[in-house]
Amino acid sequence: MSAPIALVTGASSGLGAEFARQLAQADHDLVLVARDESRLRELAARLHSEFGAAVEVLPADLITDDGVARVSARLAAPGAPISLLVNNAGFGVAESFERSAAAQEIAQLRLLAQTPLELCHAVLPGMLARGTGRIINVSSVAAFIPRGSYGAAKAWSVSFSRHAKLQYGPRGIKVTALCPGLVHTEFHARRGGRLGRVRPWMWLKAEQVVGSALADNAANKAVSIPSLRYKVLIGASRWIPDRWVAAAANS
Repeated sequence: MSAPIALVTGASSGLGAEFARQLAQADHDLVLVARDESRLRELAARLHSEFGAAVEVLPADLITDDGVARVSARLAAPGAPISLLVNNAGFGVAESFERSAAAQEIAQLRLLAQTPLELCHAVLPGMLARGTGRIINVSSVAAFIPRGSYGAAKAWSVSFSRHAKLQYGPRGIKVTALCPGLVHTEFHARRGGRLGRVRPWMWLKAEQVVGSALADNAANKAVSIPSLRYKVLIGASRWIPDRWVAAAANS
């Protein structure tokens, strides 16, 4: 039998690259999606050499209609069906909402909410026809706290994933929203912010986050919050006034 195929967006670095590595190690073939083709090809060669995975490189800008259409077409292709979709691509606007450009905000919302919606819509018919499939939507603990437009977009991902798990779980589809806290990746450096003030215990390793996500998705959990510390923090935030939670998150 052929190996299952996983498609990972935002695969050139950070959590996306770690998803690709762990899935290749678990005997998946891969379709890697990101804008940077050269980095994708370097990763593909490394994964093939180390794990023997067959890796397809699919450069695409998922903020554009053309990029989303190309990836959607691959997700819907019946010849080599996608068994696992990881919606990981994302970025965060660094400026506060009133200072940011509207175009930046729209691009962020597109990439964090509209694009995952379109990709899920493309992959689900084939999964439902086969009676099996897995989807992981990378969200954030920001979905549970007042964190501006970024947190609002990530909250969409959690709500949609919970619905999709209920709607399609009985038909063999496992859907999980991954909600990590701070992770040692390039994301936070690119976004900017006062990272020097972050307490060391708040940082997570990409290996831990991805391992938790894959295990929770296999267990058919709708939401995955890696590490006990963040589970406790998010649980406590439901009972704390919003202004206190927002102040703590921005400290």
